[in-house]
Amino acid sequence: MIGDDRRRAIRWISASAALFVLAGLLLPLAGPSSLDLARAWAGEEPDRSILVQLRVSRTLLGLFGGGALALAGALFQAMLRDALATPYTLGVSTGASLGAVIAIALGWHTVAGVPGVWAGALGGALLVLLLVVSAASKQRHVSAFGLLLAGVATNSVCSALILLVHGLSGMSQSYAISRWLIGGLDAIDYPALSAFIAIVCALAAVVVRQARRWNLLAVGEAWAATRGADVGRLMTMGYLSGSLLAGMTVALTGPIGFIGLVVPHLVRARVSADDRVLMPCAFLLGGVLLASCDALGRVVLSPAEVPAGAVTACIGGPYLIWLVRRRL
Repeated sequence: MIGDDRRRAIRWISASAALFVLAGLLLPLAGPSSLDLARAWAGEEPDRSILVQLRVSRTLLGLFGGGALALAGALFQAMLRDALATPYTLGVSTGASLGAVIAIALGWHTVAGVPGVWAGALGGALLVLLLVVSAASKQRHVSAFGLLLAGVATNSVCSALILLVHGLSGMSQSYAISRWLIGGLDAIDYPALSAFIAIVCALAAVVVRQARRWNLLAVGEAWAATRGADVGRLMTMGYLSGSLLAGMTVALTGPIGFIGLVVPHLVRARVSADDRVLMPCAFLLGGVLLASCDALGRVVLSPAEVPAGAVTACIGGPYLIWLVRRRL
């Protein structure tokens, strides 16, 4: 990128970063109950606990969880050269959902000191990740077509098993599973949140640093290979990074859909198809979208809460219909 294109890219990334920071500052103020900032800053209860323990942690989880899902979506769309690819296309997010559903059905409260739902989701994501990579690998080469086929097949099997476990569960477990499958943000303790943010930022840096190679891969595997890219290694690294981003987020938030589809498409259509611009902007704007949907869900039917997953579905569903109509 040179000249005007470079300046335009810098402006968009800077604007996206500014929105990300602004959302982090303003969205914790939204909620079903009034909040006195002066009392919160003075450390007086319950305002301090509401702000710090509930709303700030949820906002940060939304910002970095949404960013992880949007970046994973942009990455999978580049790898598979499929405009409708999402973090759920390759099966890892559905595998994480299956693991969490099994943990809820079996009543796992903690596993090795980790909340049972988180442990189940991470275990399910890891198992599906290994299964898909092994199925799509041939002589140490991983192809986009192989990943897509293995991912779609695994996704279908995991979805069927989720329905089976759900149907065989008792009433209380069935309700908990239904609630979790909607997807939403809850306050979590700061050590777990800090670990999540650190891992997401590290993986995002690895993915964005390879943006030039994702541009080559988006044209085709043969083209990328002729330009010096190690396609097999790149595909494996991309799948592992995207799967970890999606799997960890699903473990904490449940299966929130459409973020990985809507945000990359909006950025590609309105900003740039260059992954050097698309990926950082998708990460930042994906975080803003999910955190904003969570804040909207807290106030739209106050004092009841609408899960963030339901809000994103109401936004992403019509957008997907419009996208399909546009492609016809």
